[in-house]
Amino acid sequence: MDIDAIRAGKLQQLSGVRLEDEELSEAALQKANLVGASLAGCNLHRAQLNSAHLEGANLTGCNLAEADLRANLAGANLIQANLTEADLRGSNLRGANLMQVNVSGAAMAGAFFSGANLANANLQSADLRGADLRGCNLTQVNLQGANLQQADLRGATLLEANLEEADLQGANLAGANFSRANLLCARLQGVNIDGTILDEAYLVGTELAQV
Repeated sequence: MDIDAIRAGKLQQLSGVRLEDEELSEAALQKANLVGASLAGCNLHRAQLNSAHLEGANLTGCNLAEADLRANLAGANLIQANLTEADLRGSNLRGANLMQVNVSGAAMAGAFFSGANLANANLQSADLRGADLRGCNLTQVNLQGANLQQADLRGATLLEANLEEADLQGANLAGANFSRANLLCARLQGVNIDGTILDEAYLVGTELAQV
C-alpha cells in the first residue's frame, strides 16, 4: 500500500484496508471510502477526514487530535482514541464505541451519538450544543465544563458522571439516569426532567428550573 499516495489524497477507495500503526498526520482523506477499514494505532493528527465514510472502521487507539472528523463514523470503534480539539460538528457517531476516548475541547455541536458507548470518556469542556445523545452510555464520563445546551439526552445513562459546571440549559433529560452523578454548579435552566433519575446525585449549587 502506497502510504504517500494515501496521505496526498490520491487513493480514495480504501474500504476494508488494513493500515495499522501508520504515520498519516495531516493526511488528505476528504470523502475517502474507509468503510470497515482498520486504522488502529495510526497517527492521524490534523488529518482531513471531512465527508469521509468510516462506518464500522477500527480506529482503536488512533491519534485524531485536531483532525477534521465531520464524517460518517456510525458503528466505528474508537476505544481509547485521542480526539482532543477535533472537529466533529454534525458527525454521525450513531452506535459507535467511544469508551475511554479523550475528546476534551472538541467541537461536537449537532453531532449524532444516539446509542453510542462513551463510558469513561473524557469530554471536559467539549462543545455538545444540540447533540443527539439519546440512549447513550455515559457512565463515569467526564463532562466537566461541557456545553450541552439544547442537547437530547433522553434515556441516556450517566451513572457517576462528572457534570461539574456543565451547561445543560434547555436540554432534554427525560428518562435519563443521573444516579450518583456530580452536578455541582451545573446550569439546568429550562430542562425537561420528566422521569429523570437523580438518586444520590450531587446537586449543590445547581441552577435547576425545569420546563
